[in-house]
Amino acid sequence: MAKIISVHSFRGGTGKSNTSANLASIYAMEGMRVGVVDTDVQSPGIHVLFNLDEAQMAHSLNDYLWGKCTIIDAAVDVTANLKRNIPGKIYLIPSSIKAGEIARVLREGYDVGLLNDGFQNLISELNLDMLVIDTHPGLNEETLLSIAISDALAIIMRPDQQDYQGTSVTVEIARKLGVPTMYLVVNKVPQAFDQKQLKTKIENIYNCDVATIIPHSDEVMTLASAGIFTMEYPDHPISALYKQLAARLIA
Repeated sequence: MAKIISVHSFRGGTGKSNTSANLASIYAMEGMRVGVVDTDVQSPGIHVLFNLDEAQMAHSLNDYLWGKCTIIDAAVDVTANLKRNIPGKIYLIPSSIKAGEIARVLREGYDVGLLNDGFQNLISELNLDMLVIDTHPGLNEETLLSIAISDALAIIMRPDQQDYQGTSVTVEIARKLGVPTMYLVVNKVPQAFDQKQLKTKIENIYNCDVATIIPHSDEVMTLASAGIFTMEYPDHPISALYKQLAARLIA
């Protein structure tokens, strides 16, 4: 039975897509067949991490949602793009990066109900072990759907006052939707912070476990989304933290 993991944040810039890409890569390195769906149709970006350019996108999630293709047609095998010996598979369903198609989404919208059917078709037809959904920041209809059908939810936040309130709303809604497993991930934490105190503080605020605290890293910033961190720096302490998170989400 495939597991569905949603990776969400209330605000942009938290490292949500980087977390999604690293989780997918870790599972694929363990031999799993992994699907990754970029449902952030208004500001897509995870394709960059998988070295997928526009020329390789015969179709996108947008095309599926507008009835132009099946969702399988939009799936791209990006395993070889990572240039590593990966025993599993990674299939990416990107959102369109064309300005006109993004504008059309904003102007016309789409049938959100198609997403659930699409997710199930991906799992069935690609024989997936794992489906990772990179959600749109904030709370909209497609994000609520993604959270509702998830087996596990990772909520990415920074130790920033603007993140605290929005994360509280997300946690409350996820509980009402009955998500079986939910963890907070505190990302981009300055080295000056006491991580133990921060973990205790956040768990007390939200009554929710913090799966891991990821400190600010110059290596992450220098990589600048030109690759997937756990693939480029497999022995780095931050890669170990991502692996810890991956294990907890499927425990």
